[in-house]
Amino acid sequence: MTPLAPGDQLDQYQIESLVASSGMASVFRATDTLSGRAVAIKVPHPEAECDPVFYDRFQREIEVGKKLDHPGIAKVFDRGGKRLYMAMEWVEGRLLRRVLSQEGKLPVERAAGIARKICEALDHIHANGVVHRDLKPENIVLDEADHIKIIDFGIAGHAGSRRLTFGKLTQTMGSPDYISPEQVRGKRGDARSDLYALGVILYEMLTGQVPFQGPNLFAIMNDRLVNHPTPPRELNPAISPELLEVVYRALEREPGQRYATAREFAKDLSHLDQVGVAERIELREWKNRRVPRKHAVLSYVMLALITVVIFGLLLLVARRG
Repeated sequence: MTPLAPGDQLDQYQIESLVASSGMASVFRATDTLSGRAVAIKVPHPEAECDPVFYDRFQREIEVGKKLDHPGIAKVFDRGGKRLYMAMEWVEGRLLRRVLSQEGKLPVERAAGIARKICEALDHIHANGVVHRDLKPENIVLDEADHIKIIDFGIAGHAGSRRLTFGKLTQTMGSPDYISPEQVRGKRGDARSDLYALGVILYEMLTGQVPFQGPNLFAIMNDRLVNHPTPPRELNPAISPELLEVVYRALEREPGQRYATAREFAKDLSHLDQVGVAERIELREWKNRRVPRKHAVLSYVMLALITVVIFGLLLLVARRG
C-alpha cells in the first residue's frame, strides 16, 4: 500500500503535513474538504495492520472515540473506508508532558484546576462504560487557557472487558509511572485505576516529579506496592493540608479506599475548604524504604518474558497466514 504524503487525497480528506510518526502509525494534519475543518488523520503503517494486537487496539480506539462526546475529549469523526485510518478532531495546544518539561512544577491553583477538568472528562468516559487505562501527561493536551483534551484511547476498554494488567504486553498495560497497584498485582483495572493515574499526574504537577521512582520499570512498579512517596508538601510547601489529603486519597494503594468516582474527586478539588484531613501513616513512615522481595521481582520478570514470547509467536503465525 502506497504511503501517504502531503498533497494526497484520502477519501474527503486533503493531506497537508506529517505531524508525528511511530513504528506503528503516522499522524497527518489534513482538511476535510466537505466541512472545511482541520482534522488529524491517523494511519497505521502497512506492516502494523498485520499485527493482530495493534489491529485490535486500533479498531477499539476508533470504537471508543466515536462513542464519546465531551469538550475535554478529542472527538473521532470517521473510521475510513477501503483503507484503515481514523479521522479525529485537530487539537491545538501543548502536551501536558511538554508543559511540565518546560515549566517544572505548576502553581497550586493551576495544577488543581487542570486536575479538576481532567476529572470532568473522566466522569464522561466512565459514565459511558469506558476505562482509559493509559492516562498520563503524554495523553493530555492543554490550550492557552488550560482547557484540556484527553487523547489516545488505544488501550482503553469497556468496563468488565478482559482485564489489562502488568502481566500483559507493555503496549497494552499502560505506563509504569502511572499504572495502578492493582494492575501491578495482576488484578482487573477499572475506573478507579484511571483516578489513581490522575492522582500521580496531580502529584507530578504539584511537585515536578512522579511519586514512585526506580532504575527500571520493575523497580518503579514494586516501589508503589511497598513504599510511601515523599509527601508533596516536602517538595512544595505551598500545598495545603486539604490538597495533600486529596492527593493521598487518589493514591490509595487499595482501590476501595480511593475516590470511587471522578465526580467525587472533582468535588473535593472544587471545595478544598470542606475536605477533612486524616491522620496518615504515609506522613510518618515515608522515609522507611523497603526493598521488594527478590522472588517477587523475578516473578514479574518471568511474566513479562512469557508475554513477549507469546506475542512473538502470534506475530509469526499472523505473518505466515
